[in-house]
Amino acid sequence: MRVVTVSVNGLREAISKGFFEWLAEQDADVVAVQDHRVRVAEIEDDPALTPEGYQAWFVDAENPESGGVGFYTRHFPKAIIYGFNYGPADMEGRYLQADFQNVSVASVLAPAADEAGGEEARDAFMEAFLTHTGKTARKRRQYIICANLQTAHRDEDADSFFHRQPVSGFLPHERAWMDELFNQQGYLDAFRSLEADERTATWWPEWARNWRRAPGWRTDYQMLTPGLHDALEDGWIDTDAGFSDHAPVVMDYRISPE
Repeated sequence: MRVVTVSVNGLREAISKGFFEWLAEQDADVVAVQDHRVRVAEIEDDPALTPEGYQAWFVDAENPESGGVGFYTRHFPKAIIYGFNYGPADMEGRYLQADFQNVSVASVLAPAADEAGGEEARDAFMEAFLTHTGKTARKRRQYIICANLQTAHRDEDADSFFHRQPVSGFLPHERAWMDELFNQQGYLDAFRSLEADERTATWWPEWARNWRRAPGWRTDYQMLTPGLHDALEDGWIDTDAGFSDHAPVVMDYRISPE
């Protein structure tokens, strides 16, 4: 089972820059999309917003400019779950879950500090999300959580330029959220488990010129509940994709979705 997660920074713009052409070469079973910035009704009414061979499952935000998440899937899910019972995030379309026969996959978009509500709203989301992931980790069902958390975890996940900057996304308490996910709750950072020391990024700031060479952060994750740690086969970050300011994360698992 191949799972892709990508924060597209606007679905229509990503499509115009080659998103679907890139996807046609990936042979992905599940594609978790964040920050699509369109209405669900638009996706339902416009076939050009769904790649050939896939079904679309999306949730939007009250303000479509604030994000929204979704899935493209080759296999029909057993269930789709909207939200994780945290009102602000559910209204902002920040969580969608697709349940398949052998695994559940979530698509998650954390708020950034420069969005409405600022740091306070971001911190409140992460506390609520950590409560949710803690409960999820204790379930018998296994999960792949695909997320743009707007946060880099380890020193290797952010260019050394950002180690010296007091900016949201690499603050001590934000990195402590990640410590709780991976160290206390038992989630596996899929990419980091394959490339323990590789310094790489999935996101580059808009202001950075020549963005693939500029300072960046690894803010996009596939996180596995404990029962899936041995199911991971291979994976990579495609820094050459070029249709968004985020790079796709591609992971292969020894799991059948059916």
